Amino acid sequence: MELLNHLIDILLHIDKYLDGLVADYGLLIYGVLFLVIFIETGLIVMPFLPGDSLLFATGALVAMDTLNLYWVLGLLISAAILGDTLNYWIGRSIGQRAHSLSWVNQQHLDKAQDFYQTYGPKTIVLARFVPIVRSFAPFVAGVGEMSYAKFISFNIIGGVAWVLVCGGAGYFFGNIPQVKQHFELVILAIIVISFLPILIELFKARRKSQA
Repeated sequence: MELLNHLIDILLHIDKYLDGLVADYGLLIYGVLFLVIFIETGLIVMPFLPGDSLLFATGALVAMDTLNLYWVLGLLISAAILGDTLNYWIGRSIGQRAHSLSWVNQQHLDKAQDFYQTYGPKTIVLARFVPIVRSFAPFVAGVGEMSYAKFISFNIIGGVAWVLVCGGAGYFFGNIPQVKQHFELVILAIIVISFLPILIELFKARRKSQA
């Protein structure tokens, strides 16, 4: 329980933690940012890592000239694309056995598959903005044997869009005094907005089943 509370605190106050990391580790922070984004998108056992909120906070630090814009864009876009690529090939190598593996969260896998069935290949782009589904979508694409040529195209588009949208939001809005004072509320709003597509689809599916 203590670990969970600590993770929630990091998520809601990631701006302060990121400031501390920059002060303590200097240029090494770029490596830390790369690893967090790469692991969150590349390993389905780590879907709880902060993705959207980390990009938002990083964008705010770039706006303050604490971090270099070009280093951040290059590293984080690369991490997002490479992470999804690794995830795809893991899913491709495991195939349908994924449904019987104990270390794969079956509820999250089912949710990602439902999302994929609804949106098709566009899931690789749209899922970038949905926590948890983001970590499972490329894995599901691999399990379903989506052609790599199609996957990599959507992967690149999604990776670039995700970093630019979330990082750009932090760049333009992260240093507004009201936002800085209520950063945890902004993060909660980002999380809620991210889950809206899933909630809307669940609502639609429920209405259809009751009709």
